[in-house]
Amino acid sequence: QVQLVESGGGLVQPGGSLKLSCAASGSIFSINAMRWYRQAPGKQRELVASISSGSSTNYADSVKGRFTISKDNAKNTVYLQMNSLKPEDTAVYYCNADLSLEGDRSKVLRRYWGQGTQVTVSS
Repeated sequence: QVQLVESGGGLVQPGGSLKLSCAASGSIFSINAMRWYRQAPGKQRELVASISSGSSTNYADSVKGRFTISKDNAKNTVYLQMNSLKPEDTAVYYCNADLSLEGDRSKVLRRYWGQGTQVTVSS
């Protein structure tokens, strides 16, 4: 069984900062890519940032220069540092991870999602 648990969301004023965390736990053999998505009310879920096993990163144009994705392999945790937040960043933020399981000889990558954490940017 694998769980991804996000934390760090909350209410922040425009221009402020938040740091989200997503910790993966369970019978994990290895983690490949990890990603942050967000979904605002009435909108489709969108990819915000991703980080590969080799630590290559990619960002949505809307967050480039403001958000930074990073990870701690020892803790199976991915982070999203969000600076210069705008009201349009308000959304539920989800993480996902592509990982293989202990005891699975095929080592096929499976995708798991967290439950989401609310980020609200408002004055």
